[in-house]
Amino acid sequence: MIETRLLRQFIAVAEELNFHKAATRLHMAQPPLSQAINRLEDKLGFSLFTRSKRGVKLTPAGGAFLNAAYSTLKELELGIEHARQVSQGIAGTLTVTTLSIAYYDSLLNTLRQFRETYPKVQLIIKEMPSSSQAKAILSGEADIAFMRQLPISAENVESRLLLDEEIVMALSVHHPKAKEGQIDLRDFAGENFVFTPQTLGIGYHNQLVALCEAAGFYPKVVQEAAQIQTLIGLVACDFGVALVPESIANSIMRDKVVFRRIHPVSASPNPAIGLYMSWNTDNESPLMDCFISMLDSNDVGVQAGGAARALDFREAQCVGDSLGDA
Repeated sequence: MIETRLLRQFIAVAEELNFHKAATRLHMAQPPLSQAINRLEDKLGFSLFTRSKRGVKLTPAGGAFLNAAYSTLKELELGIEHARQVSQGIAGTLTVTTLSIAYYDSLLNTLRQFRETYPKVQLIIKEMPSSSQAKAILSGEADIAFMRQLPISAENVESRLLLDEEIVMALSVHHPKAKEGQIDLRDFAGENFVFTPQTLGIGYHNQLVALCEAAGFYPKVVQEAAQIQTLIGLVACDFGVALVPESIANSIMRDKVVFRRIHPVSASPNPAIGLYMSWNTDNESPLMDCFISMLDSNDVGVQAGGAARALDFREAQCVGDSLGDA
């Protein structure tokens, strides 16, 4: 490994073509400079200069090495500046894993604002189910995760509830209960259900099952679908009914599926499911702190029952993108 000090000494001699002037420029005596160049030539195994009474000249190899020295020092300067910007939280990479967030305008707006505020940051967004997100957070493959529940217990993972949205029932417009304003989940004990696979999110899956069990029955799942558009499409084609977050119900309008609120079971409140932001507390990335601060400043926090609760439920045939574990 050649020291950068030797490279700078070589460049000074190459530019001045005079050891005395180069030494003066470097604020050092001439003999130590001559010795340094000799050591450099010994390390390289070839001569950098030809020395004569008429002066000093670069050898062809010295000319080639001068370009390499310029390039090396420039790369080092750029690397140092980039590292400085990373330490300041204005450059680097931020990896965000998420469920489908097409239905959450506040999060989408924050992601857009982050890109505009930190143009030197590479923002990587990966869509995956909560079970995979938890592993990515724990392994350091992701900085921030937007997920339902943490499937893995870990002391070094912190989670913040961003949204607590209602669980609603998706029904075909041909279903006998489709015209009711609010349905009783107990009436669906004998119904066919369409679920997302448990492997995509055991926490979300178990919560829906527990909701049905609280109503006195275990859901009869006749079909599974990993994609939300497929799930809602199956409901539209009378394969069964489905329990989904209300953000799905308020996303778009179609004509083959309706979404209905569920009567509280016993004295329990209306069924709801949370959307959490999770991160590894061992992660010292300043970009992660900047992103969380931006979410705070945008007041992206708990909204009881979901921001869309005040809106009327819309009819829908299908909703794009992967639900994962919702």
